[in-house]
Amino acid sequence: MSLLFSPLPLRGLTARNRLWVAPMCQYSAVDGVPQEWHHTHLAQFASGGAGVVMAEATAVSAQARISPEDTGLWNDAQRDAWAPIVAAIRARGAIAGVQLAHAGRKASTWSPLSGHRGSVPHPAGGWITVAPSAIPFDGFAPPHAMDIAAIDDVVDDFAAAARRAVEAGFQVLEIHAAHGYLLHQFLSPLSNVRTDEYGGSLQNRARLLLRIVETVRDAAPDAPLFVRFSASDWAEGGWNVEDTSTVARWATERGADFFDVSSGGLVAHQNVLTGPGYQVGFAAHIRRDAGVPVSAVGLISEAAQAEEVLTAGDADAVMAGREWLRDPHFALRAAGELGADIDYWPKQYLRARPV
Repeated sequence: MSLLFSPLPLRGLTARNRLWVAPMCQYSAVDGVPQEWHHTHLAQFASGGAGVVMAEATAVSAQARISPEDTGLWNDAQRDAWAPIVAAIRARGAIAGVQLAHAGRKASTWSPLSGHRGSVPHPAGGWITVAPSAIPFDGFAPPHAMDIAAIDDVVDDFAAAARRAVEAGFQVLEIHAAHGYLLHQFLSPLSNVRTDEYGGSLQNRARLLLRIVETVRDAAPDAPLFVRFSASDWAEGGWNVEDTSTVARWATERGADFFDVSSGGLVAHQNVLTGPGYQVGFAAHIRRDAGVPVSAVGLISEAAQAEEVLTAGDADAVMAGREWLRDPHFALRAAGELGADIDYWPKQYLRARPV
């Protein structure tokens, strides 16, 4: 029996397998509203056998967007546009999740599809960004350091977005605390030099994330709650895997269920050592040290490779991104390669099922 194609309980839900779609920004929304592209993009992965389909980083406020083309959940029109997309994912047997996000100092940037780089100027639709400290990301506009009122507003924004996500039908919520976005900026001493209760010690730097875990749990008491971490800044003096393990334990005490482990993204001078499965070791460390369930991600593109991650005890599930883009039926292909007997091949495709 393939472990990759064994079910995984998630707070009252059961994922049909452990090969999941990682959140991937599409930079194709209009005023935060997902479009037909998002419907086709996400539903195809459910048809392709994914256990969980995690929608892209979705802004909790207009100011929270990475780019002007990001999806959002800060108003009801966006919620209502998400609903049929979520229904399509669920109708095809996958669990529908969404990543709730605030970009912080990495907001108001040109999308990769625009042909431009850096911060969007105000005349072109850009906006003032915020961060724990007034330290810009290299090449981006300087952010405003957040006061306590602004921090409180962000907590409220996450709660409101969580409620809208549940109303839209999303079953899993993920708090984005990775890749150099706002919550990661608070966690890392490279971007957070505050001297109040939100800076300094690890407990203080984790305070905002933990508040958001609590408020999202209150807003969505029945939904499995994930947190995505960058387990390392890949830079001297930065956030590291030991910090991640500690904060994962604290987040679990406040209602988090699962941890999606990635790395990097905070600083331009990071020195990332890539290769197949290059982030799996971070997930394994956190799983063993903190005793929490995790997913692994990072250049995982083969069925046997994903299976080995699980059989080695390094993770409880595997998230993939680019391989799903290359093959939206990655799970169906992987099941055939591993000899897993699954019953969710779309009947319209059964003629193509390997015998």
